[in-house]
Amino acid sequence: MRRRAGGAALCLAALAGCGNTAPAATEPAAFDPVYRGIETRLLDDDLVSFVVEMEGARELSDVTDYANCAAAQYTLIRGYGFARHVRTRHAQEAGVWRADAVYTISPALPQGSQPIDAEKVVDDCTTRGIPTV
Repeated sequence: MRRRAGGAALCLAALAGCGNTAPAATEPAAFDPVYRGIETRLLDDDLVSFVVEMEGARELSDVTDYANCAAAQYTLIRGYGFARHVRTRHAQEAGVWRADAVYTISPALPQGSQPIDAEKVVDDCTTRGIPTV
């Protein structure tokens, strides 16, 4: 009996020690994107496509933000104040993210689900260090 009690005490001591060691916390990787460029394609007077490429994106929203920044600056360059997102196609290959995004641009706030106030977006892009056209 004594042997069993000693073995049980030893097992309990071993288990108690397990709870005292927490797994090491991992630091999230630093966001260090490389913006590889913007290609602008005028599809119609008010319809524009932007193809952007970047490395180091954490998720789709990073490359989408890059396309939005390009669209917003282009909208201002053309003398308009607003854009509306039409569609975006994403791809990733060998660590390079690519977005092909299409927007309409207009002088007045467009109807639709995703209007962009170009001035506000460009200001935000500048603050976040995201390049524009």
